[in-house]
Amino acid sequence: MPISPLSRKQAFLVLNGLPEIGPVTLRRLMDAFNGDPVSIFTAPANRLRSVRGVGQKIVNTLRGWENHFNLQKQCERMERSGIRFVVAESDRYPPLLKEIYDPPIGLYWRGDYTLDGPAVAIVGSRTTTVYGRRMARKLGRELAGSGFCVVSGGARGVDTEAHKGALEAEGKTVSVMGCGMDIVYPPENFELYNRIARTGAVLSEFPFGRRADRQTFPMRNRIISGMCQALVVVESNLSGGSMISARFAAEQDRTVFAIPGRIDQATSRGCHQLIREGAILLSKPSDVAEELGYLIGNSQTSDATGATPTGPELSQDERLILGHFQGGEILDMDRLIDLTGKTSPELASALMLLELKHLVVKRFDGTFEAIGEG
Repeated sequence: MPISPLSRKQAFLVLNGLPEIGPVTLRRLMDAFNGDPVSIFTAPANRLRSVRGVGQKIVNTLRGWENHFNLQKQCERMERSGIRFVVAESDRYPPLLKEIYDPPIGLYWRGDYTLDGPAVAIVGSRTTTVYGRRMARKLGRELAGSGFCVVSGGARGVDTEAHKGALEAEGKTVSVMGCGMDIVYPPENFELYNRIARTGAVLSEFPFGRRADRQTFPMRNRIISGMCQALVVVESNLSGGSMISARFAAEQDRTVFAIPGRIDQATSRGCHQLIREGAILLSKPSDVAEELGYLIGNSQTSDATGATPTGPELSQDERLILGHFQGGEILDMDRLIDLTGKTSPELASALMLLELKHLVVKRFDGTFEAIGEG
């Protein structure tokens, strides 16, 4: 029975779910066919083989894709679960993730949150100490409360505590899974995933049915670091998966932080090694905002020609908030809530962006004051 032609959306979904075709090869195929996924399935075999990394085995997989991927079943399960497939060309796709060497061509996405603000990854050991769990939760809570989205992998230990801390602050958090969205791993985090999806997002590049293994976790780690401006390693031994995440972050030109620990503790050795290699020693959550604010501030001082720009672009919420500081007003969070009608997490996120753009400063007493022109 002949197969109906694939739509563009279906073609992306099938390409992402086929075995033995990794993200680098998929990117080469997309580039070779001018970003048209449908044409990849209809192209002559010799045209496919002309793409670097594509041999006869991949050609056969593309030709007989229906033997490797049940499109109808996948779509039905997505619809039942409230999950959509966000392709790289979509506005919902994390913008920083598009910049890495091997971005996924799409992500299975559960939740209404779109990652469009500053994000920090918090990663660490699954077998963490009491100190590590406490630091991860505190860091997640304070960063989320300051307007950062906290990104982690939903694993036991540091990941779980970072997500919980962000939820306690009523901030945003995203969990990137190392398996298909129909598999909860670890199983005890079932309710945590549901809580994250209600206000943030749970996502994965893997199709339904794909179980976690030695290959999926490193692939997951490159997404965690790739979608964030910075990555913090809380605890890790020298061979831990968090060290892989830190390597990815460095290759992706992200800022890497590490929290020091006891010199006789195995789960601190990875962090100490990263600090020796140039990672920033993190002593308090505000170190992250200060470092990223410095970098963003420097990047806005001039353009490629050396000319001074007219000023940073502002969102509608940022303009609304900044307008209430006209005339030298000094306002606290409660007053801003009354004036703008925004929730505390919405204000925290917008104020953090205004601080990073050097337009608003937080005073020692917790109030805010404008330091630039809106």
